Amino acid sequence: MKKISFLPIIIFLTTIISCNTTTSSNNLQNDTIKKDSIIVQEKIEPIIVGAEQFDLYLDEIKDKNIALVVNQTSMVGNTHLVDTLLSMGINIKKIFAPEHGFRGNIDRGKHVDSNIDEKTGIPIISMFGQNRRPQNEQLTDVDIIIFDIQDVGARFYTYISSMHEVMEACVENDKKLIVLDRPNPTGDYVDGPVREDSYKSFVGMHSIPIVHGLTVGELAKMINGEGWLTNNSVCNLTVVPVKNYTHQMLYSLPIKPSPNLPNDVSIRLYPSLCFFEATNFSIGRGTEFPFQVIGYPDSIYGSFNFIPQDIEGVQTNPIQEGKMCFGIDLRNQPLKETKFTLKYVIEFYNKSKEKEDFFARSNWFNLLAGNSTLQEQIKQGLSEEEIRNSWKSDLDNYKQMREKYLIYK
Repeated sequence: MKKISFLPIIIFLTTIISCNTTTSSNNLQNDTIKKDSIIVQEKIEPIIVGAEQFDLYLDEIKDKNIALVVNQTSMVGNTHLVDTLLSMGINIKKIFAPEHGFRGNIDRGKHVDSNIDEKTGIPIISMFGQNRRPQNEQLTDVDIIIFDIQDVGARFYTYISSMHEVMEACVENDKKLIVLDRPNPTGDYVDGPVREDSYKSFVGMHSIPIVHGLTVGELAKMINGEGWLTNNSVCNLTVVPVKNYTHQMLYSLPIKPSPNLPNDVSIRLYPSLCFFEATNFSIGRGTEFPFQVIGYPDSIYGSFNFIPQDIEGVQTNPIQEGKMCFGIDLRNQPLKETKFTLKYVIEFYNKSKEKEDFFARSNWFNLLAGNSTLQEQIKQGLSEEEIRNSWKSDLDNYKQMREKYLIYK
């Protein structure tokens, strides 16, 4: 897999001494402290993910039989967690692989096969095929399960659904779960409709908004605390937190979390553009810029154009394959200002000449939205502000609940 390197956005120590010069406050970063004539900008320490903090979990897993729920994002520096733990003498019995597989190179929604890892000889068991949770017989020789996967903070991104299923399996089999936490690249805000109970699915396991503003560790605590496991049971859970992380940070992922989220812009746009997956519009699958463009084979949608094609290991049979699509290019969006919005789906619906066919997969759209209301509101011509007002109360209640489970401020 091609590795894309991004560093977390950090601000280094700066000292500015003011001598007969007036410095505009607009040029200062938010974390500066002014004392007399000296302005000190505090250093933000580098982020250390849970997997790297061995002093917090290594003693607990020594001399135990361990199962890992990991993928290509489960890195400790430049080494995969599997290799790191093996080098420390940890007994890894098996690996459970979520959607996109252990190597992260399987297309969305495709069956993930169980096999043997060629490098280590460890069995890899699929959790995105016939079974979506570890089976009881697969855990008889396991003492502890470790979950270490990079999430992107959207309700319909299925890694958190896999974590829920692992928690269920741990309860059923009296196993402990250790979540090695990682930052949330959209964790600086919360937005979108809260999923209604009747729309529970694998792309909406929890009653949370589309952009939930939690790390996987915080969400695991919420799942336990809100009684969302079967029979209100509680998983034996330990969360190894991220060091030096806050929800005010913009975190840039060092490795793409799935084949069609290759960079920061795609991840920030993902919650807004995923609705188009239920339409016949392309959001760039089958191009070098997935989840960064919107287009359709009609020039009424914009002057920017692209042609979706098969890309081996990334996308097969993309929507509008081989056709010239016209639309908009969103690749130069400022990251901090790129947040969840309905403006794109509303705009393209309003431009559509065939509105009765716009929601080509109507039920899928409702599962992504977590309700059937949003689709009807768009059809009725409601503005984004009007639609937002309809979910405000539920979102405010969620934000209040969320506070109880925050590890990071």
